[in-house]
Amino acid sequence: MDNRAEVRDFLTSRRAKVSPERAGIPAGGRRRVPGLRRSEVAALAGMSVEYYAKLERGSLAGVSAGVLEAISRALQLDDAERAHLLRLAQAANGSNALLRPSRRPRQWTVRPSLQWSLDAITVPAIVANGRQDLLAANHLGRAMYSDVYADPVSPPNFGRFTFLDSAARRFYPDWNLAADMLVANLRTAAGKDPHDKGLHDLVGELSTRSDDFRRRWGAHNVRTHGTGIKEFRHHIVGDLTLAYESLDLRADPDLTLTIYSAEPQSPTAHALTLLASWAATTGEVRVHS
Repeated sequence: MDNRAEVRDFLTSRRAKVSPERAGIPAGGRRRVPGLRRSEVAALAGMSVEYYAKLERGSLAGVSAGVLEAISRALQLDDAERAHLLRLAQAANGSNALLRPSRRPRQWTVRPSLQWSLDAITVPAIVANGRQDLLAANHLGRAMYSDVYADPVSPPNFGRFTFLDSAARRFYPDWNLAADMLVANLRTAAGKDPHDKGLHDLVGELSTRSDDFRRRWGAHNVRTHGTGIKEFRHHIVGDLTLAYESLDLRADPDLTLTIYSAEPQSPTAHALTLLASWAATTGEVRVHS
């Protein structure tokens, strides 16, 4: 991806999200564009308008950590957005290029020990990468995501499922929220590794085939996927309200293990018991290797 264009679009989109009122600046009459002016961001960050304009045009190479922090404060970036800006600056300096492997990595396959660990977990558990490929799961995880596994493409991908599969509109009761989170996760992954060809190809495919994806991708939102609550509507057991914890795998830094759990004795806990029973007696859940 073009780093200068990424920087320009990201900073411009963040500036548009901060109203003068939020920044503590008098609105000063009618404005032609939403959010702050470049001059206002520059004043808040303590730098000249010319210098900030240069940065916003994509010239982050050689920018100090102090300047990046000043911009982050002026634009009121959250932790995920601040980290994304730092990664864009690192890419502008060539840091990411130095860290990239010199040859194409081999296709990842689940280690037996990792699959044993997944199978020992009694609640749904899955492993995914930054491209949102669903790479591994325990039996209950495969049952929960049986709609995603129905995709004949291997490995199944949450992006393709969310934007190209009509089943996603039922599976995610708040589809717009799920779609926003999915694209923000992909944006974050693109910032971490702007040279990921698989991610480039996926973004190109989804941008071509889905107006909903293309519009969200252009918003340049990013997020940190760590913990929270998700809502699902499973075609067998109905509504599920699940807490999740996402953990990075030390042996595979690009991969994330996500474990779902339900409040004890809740309707969702009983639904998971029913789901486990269904999974144990059906052959519908396919496993992709």
